[in-house]
Amino acid sequence: MPASRYDKAYFDTWYRDPKNRVSTPALISKKAHLAVAVGEYYLGRQVRTVLDIGCGEGQWFQALKTLRPRLRYTGVDPSPYVIQRFGKRRNVISGSFGDLPKLSPSYDLLICSDCLYYVPDNELIVGLEILAHHLAGVAFLEAYPAEEEVEGDTSTIYPRTAAHYRKIFKRAGFLSCGSHCYVGPALRELVTELEKGL
Repeated sequence: MPASRYDKAYFDTWYRDPKNRVSTPALISKKAHLAVAVGEYYLGRQVRTVLDIGCGEGQWFQALKTLRPRLRYTGVDPSPYVIQRFGKRRNVISGSFGDLPKLSPSYDLLICSDCLYYVPDNELIVGLEILAHHLAGVAFLEAYPAEEEVEGDTSTIYPRTAAHYRKIFKRAGFLSCGSHCYVGPALRELVTELEKGL
């Protein structure tokens, strides 16, 4: 789908309209608490850098800054509307899984929330392999497989089974440590057997 599809009306419909919205600031805050806590557990220190791929309007920005005011946040999204309106204010830059911008050598926390099912396999596989090598801490890879009902804009999703997601994540170098959280190659030795997914 063209990036221009993700305009103000799109975000008004799916993030602000009470009849259609798929998320709220309260829910994002809960997810941020979880991701930061898991990241800091494995890192053994506070999270300092975050990369949020498919960040939309940067909804995670404020939730993360509330938890860690000195944290450096970088959001990546293909929407021209998002870049124009939130680029400078929330440090959101243009890009996507299929066209990643220049990245820092490493990030403590990687976020891909509510976006993986909009990415075609070829882009997802390549993008995740690149991102795994930039991950110093934990990735929050929120994915819902075809076996589960997805709320929101389902017109352009790529349905994948849970087994297929597991295969893609494993191939990229991600190891499950529970609740949508994964470590990359740098920390995989810290994950105990009972913390790992099936």
